[in-house]
Amino acid sequence: MTGLKENLERLEAAIDAACRAAGRPRAEIELMAVSKTYPAATMIEATALGLTLFGENRVQEFALKAPALGEKRGIMQCHLIGHLQSNKAQRAVELFDGIDSVDSVRLAERLNEAAGKQGKRLPILIEVKLSTEETKAGLDPESAEAAQLLERLPDLKNLHTRGLMTIAPWGVAEAETRACFSALRQWRDKWAAMHTGLSLDTLSMGMSGDFALAIAEGATRIRVGTALFGKRGPYTGPA
Repeated sequence: MTGLKENLERLEAAIDAACRAAGRPRAEIELMAVSKTYPAATMIEATALGLTLFGENRVQEFALKAPALGEKRGIMQCHLIGHLQSNKAQRAVELFDGIDSVDSVRLAERLNEAAGKQGKRLPILIEVKLSTEETKAGLDPESAEAAQLLERLPDLKNLHTRGLMTIAPWGVAEAETRACFSALRQWRDKWAAMHTGLSLDTLSMGMSGDFALAIAEGATRIRVGTALFGKRGPYTGPA
């Protein structure tokens, strides 16, 4: 049994336990394998274990890995979960099956234009910043930019808005982490009621260290890298 298979079995047991504790069926939770910094061979191995949804952080990193995925790329859904500069929107649309980190009107418009040129309807998530950490990306949910984006999205016909994404603060008390996830669910409920033309069913929140709390607070997608693939080294490729 490979290390990845063992890790996946342990992870699935933990997800099952979190679902039982939350009174939720396992089928409600998507598992995204966060493959940033791991090689294409690891991603291919993961597909053999039934994993097909992957998260990547950088356009350039995935551009280098994608050719090595070969025919397996056809069964994968590869999403960008890292911050995206609007000047890289065209390349991101070419490479990825979804962009889970939309945080401005300008970026949404660039992605819509690029998707239109490629004849795609691109799934997106709105990234919401619910942490005070300066290093965290995302929209302030109370900002004018957030309100403008929500008003603009129904007109961007080449985008398929699926929901929201957030990253909880690092190294804080469990109650603070849980409050972050709860807040995302509350903003989703509020915005879904206000903007009935948008589909906001997906709540992408929770990672290796806190996914059980996210499941308890309503996550529909968790993003797990380290618990699956092991400790990753620092990224040393193109920016």
